[in-house]
Amino acid sequence: MTKSFNTTGVCVPEKHYMVDLKNRIDEIREYVDAGKYFTINRARQYGKTTTLTALRKALEPDYTVISLDFQGIGNAGFKTEQSFVQELSRLILGKKRSGLVVPVEIDKQLTDYDSRTQNKAKLGELFDTFLEWCSISDKELVMIIDEVDTATNNQVFMDFLGLLREGYIRRDSEGVPTFKSVILAGVTDVKHLKSKLRAEEQHKVNSPWNIAADFNVDMSLKPDGIAEMLEEYKEDHEIEFDCDFLAREIFDYTNGYPYLVSRMCQIIDERLVPDKFASLSDAWTRDGVDEAVKAILYGSNTLFESLSGKLQNYPDLRSVLRSILMEGSNIPFNNYQEELAQMKMYGFIRNDNGTVVVSNRIFETFLYNLFLSDEIMKNNVFVREGGLAKNNFVVDGRLDMPKILDGFIRTYNEVYGPLEEKFKEKDGREYFLLYLKPIINGAGNYYIEAQTRNQTRTDIIVDYLGKRYIIELKIWRGDSYNKAGEQQLTEYLDYFGENIGYMLSFNFNQKKKQGVSEVKYKDKILYEAVL
Repeated sequence: MTKSFNTTGVCVPEKHYMVDLKNRIDEIREYVDAGKYFTINRARQYGKTTTLTALRKALEPDYTVISLDFQGIGNAGFKTEQSFVQELSRLILGKKRSGLVVPVEIDKQLTDYDSRTQNKAKLGELFDTFLEWCSISDKELVMIIDEVDTATNNQVFMDFLGLLREGYIRRDSEGVPTFKSVILAGVTDVKHLKSKLRAEEQHKVNSPWNIAADFNVDMSLKPDGIAEMLEEYKEDHEIEFDCDFLAREIFDYTNGYPYLVSRMCQIIDERLVPDKFASLSDAWTRDGVDEAVKAILYGSNTLFESLSGKLQNYPDLRSVLRSILMEGSNIPFNNYQEELAQMKMYGFIRNDNGTVVVSNRIFETFLYNLFLSDEIMKNNVFVREGGLAKNNFVVDGRLDMPKILDGFIRTYNEVYGPLEEKFKEKDGREYFLLYLKPIINGAGNYYIEAQTRNQTRTDIIVDYLGKRYIIELKIWRGDSYNKAGEQQLTEYLDYFGENIGYMLSFNFNQKKKQGVSEVKYKDKILYEAVL
């Protein structure tokens, strides 16, 4: 059977190309062997269910693993204690069909809870059954519950967590046999849930899951793991391409976000031949990666829908992210600030040494497009002029970047006149992107190099039909500063293996010479534009 890349449901090694999870499973197993209770909370489509499936298989030789999915319980199942006990008992009994061995006496008790109509089944009874199961089992019991988000904000679930917590404490303080380890998985960090008290308005901050260990296993995919996956694909399809190089390219765009990695590979494998490339060998190149990025950015997916929804719910956060991307602002990360904590939990931002950053380049470009679309909808003059002149800027499938820079300078002067001191670099960045976007739209991508996105310098990287263009934007601060900029750009061109670079300087000197000039710097050709 031919394997494929999978972006829906569980990835199965026998059916799908996937990164080897052995090291990740070994790390998680250390938590289990140490008797930890913990939560695996990661963003949607971050490989949680695939990881749990692999973990269950790894644990089964040594533990009795009760692996459940709370999506199997409908809303009514969380309304009352009895309905929850019945549904939980039903789920466990159903696992016998997939190999879970349930002792006869335990089976009888769970069947009783599931079928009761008179005396209501209680959580306490269910936990007594769990304790009995733990005491008679030859193997220690591990409970894994996926999709716990389904149960959040239900009091009966809080009571369930409270009993798990009680068992955990009694295990260590009284030697009571209970679960060796309990693992809850979902997007929501269960430790942060608030349980309702007597009055509807009251909440206690301390979750009944505060006994959980911090889970610090990195679940992103790394370049070496992606390269190994691509090696397997290459051998199966008997084609040649540079797996290490492409793995790094894919990682640079995704930062190892599992869904995005798999989706990029899936698009290259399934959608680019013969429409974009003659063969798979031609598709598994940097050009193919660029096409996959375009397909993701201009397509629809639940990740982008979720990100857009969060920005609508948190308009202040939208402003913060716009400030980070458009102005190069440094925003301190605070896990107790609700909007930031929510966006981190959903995988859209991350804490980078105490500073808020967008999680990956694809999310960044999506946000840039979103923010720029606000101006595009207003029929912005830069968008209009860039679109009207597009045919003049593309020659034989290549961008005439010097002409684009010159066109941008002329448009700015016509609209705003001489550059004034109140001008900020962020304005130049936004105006230039608005001018550039309709020119490359549909055929190219762009992104901002995060390491240079600050108040003094910005590098814009444009990928257009297989050709890369690197443009440095900066405020003019004299000849010496400009020479330093030329050196920086040259080093950057070396990193990308390019020989031609572009500089756009915003110069407030009234005696400046505007326009675009060609400069030979060391072994590079630089086109320097001055506005």
